Amino acid sequence: MARQPGWPVHYPRSFLKLIIAGFALVALPLILAIVNNALSIHDIVERSQQTVHQAMRATEASRALREQLTAMERSVRQASALADPGLLQGYTHARGRFTEGARQMRTLGLDARQAEQLARLVGREEALAQSLEASAAAPDTLADRLAGFEELDGLARSLADIGNGVVEREIAALQAKAESVQRFISWQLVALLPIALVLLVGAIVLISRPIGQIDAAMRRMADGNFDTPVQVAGPQDLQNLGRQLDRMRLTLIDLEGQKRQFLHQVSHELKTPLAAIREGAGLLDEQLVGALTPPQREVTSILLQNTGRLQDLIERLLSYHQTQFHRTALTIGTVALREIVVGAGRQHRLSMAAKGLRFAVTCPPVSVEGDADKLAAILSNLISNAVKYAPRNGGIGVTVTDLGETVRLEVADDGPGIRPEERDHVFEPFYRGSAAYEGPLKGTGLGLAIVREFVLAHHGHIDVVPQEQGARLRVELPRRQPQREAT
Repeated sequence: MARQPGWPVHYPRSFLKLIIAGFALVALPLILAIVNNALSIHDIVERSQQTVHQAMRATEASRALREQLTAMERSVRQASALADPGLLQGYTHARGRFTEGARQMRTLGLDARQAEQLARLVGREEALAQSLEASAAAPDTLADRLAGFEELDGLARSLADIGNGVVEREIAALQAKAESVQRFISWQLVALLPIALVLLVGAIVLISRPIGQIDAAMRRMADGNFDTPVQVAGPQDLQNLGRQLDRMRLTLIDLEGQKRQFLHQVSHELKTPLAAIREGAGLLDEQLVGALTPPQREVTSILLQNTGRLQDLIERLLSYHQTQFHRTALTIGTVALREIVVGAGRQHRLSMAAKGLRFAVTCPPVSVEGDADKLAAILSNLISNAVKYAPRNGGIGVTVTDLGETVRLEVADDGPGIRPEERDHVFEPFYRGSAAYEGPLKGTGLGLAIVREFVLAHHGHIDVVPQEQGARLRVELPRRQPQREAT
C-alpha cells in the first residue's frame, strides 16, 4: 500500500497497544510530576524530622548541662558554708555527669558556633575544676571560686540560645524550601497542563487517524466511488482491515463490471428484436405493405406505443444503473445556470407547445461549480416531470435564487400536485405517483431517482415543497464544491 504523506509514524502492531501507548504517553508526564513532588515533600518531611529531633536533643543536652552545673555549684556552696571538704564528693559526681553530657553533646552534629561555645564552656569548667581541686584543702577559700559558676551558667545559657537560633534558622530554611517546592509544583502544573494537552491531542490524532481513513473509505464506497484505493496507516490489525476493505472494493468493481456487461448484453439482445418489431409496426402503420382497416390501424398504434415505451424503459434502466455507479465522477467546472435552464426548456419546447403550456424562467446571472451535463440532466428531468403532469394550457415555472453560499432551484407546475403520503417516495427508483397525467406513454419512475443521485453527487439536496395547488420541487446546491479527496 502507498505510504501516507507527512512525517513517518511508527504504530504498534495492534490497535489495543496503540490505545495503551496513547494513555501511557499522556499519563507519563503527570506520573513523573507526582513522583517528583512526592520526593520533594518526603525530603522536606525528613529534614523537618531531623531538625526537630536535633533541636530536642540539643535542648535536652543544654538543660542537662545547666542542671549539672547547678548541682556542682550547690555542692561547692555547701562545702564552703560548712567548711567540710567531704561534701565535694557531690561536686565530683555532678562534674562526671557534666563531662559525659558534654561528650555526648559533641556527637550531635553541632554547628560551628555551638561547637565553639561548648568548647569554651568545657574549657572554663576544667579551669574552675582545677582551681577548686587546689582549694579543696582550704574550704574557707572555696567561696572565692563560686563566681566561676555564674560565668559557666552564662555560657550554658548562651549555648542554649545559640541552639534555639540554629533551630529557628533550620525552620526558616525549611519554610523557604517548602515555599520553593510549592512554587515549583505550581509552575510544574502550569507547564504540564499544556504538555499533557498536546500529548492528549497527539494521542487522539494517532488513534483517530486510521479510524478516520477507514470511515472515509467506507463512505466513499457507500457513495459509489470505487476508484480510490483504500489506504490505512496504523497498527497492523487496522492495516489488515484496510486491505480487506480494498479487496472488497475491487470485488465490488468486478461485480459492477459484470452487472454492467450483463445489462449491456441484455439490452443489446432486447433492442435487436425490439427494433425489428418497431420497424415492422411502423411499416404496417404507414400502410406500406397494404391498406389497413381501422381495427388493424389501432393494433399497430398500440404496438408502436408499447415498443416505444419498452425502448425508453431499457434506456432509462441503463442510464440509472450508470448514474448509481458513477454518480461521484463529476467533471467540475463553472456553470452558468441561466444557460442550463434555457437549454433544458428548449429541449421540451415541442412537448410544451403540444399542450399549450406557458414556460416562465426567473434566473439571475448566477454560476455554480458543478458538472454541466449532470446539472442539465437535473433540470431536464424536472421540467419533463412538470410537463407530464401540467394540465393543458397550464404553466411551468423555473425559479433560481441566489442564497449566497447556496443556490436554490425550483421547478413548479399547476398540475394535481404530489400527495403528502407520496412525498417521501417520489425519489425512489421505479416509483410512480397516483396523480393522473396526459401523455402517450406511462413513466418509468426513474427520472426523479436520477435527479436525486445527481443532486447528491453535487453535495446538495432535493425536497418536495408542500403547497395547495400543483407541485414544486426544490433543489439546493452549494456554490462551491468541496475539495475532492486525494487518491
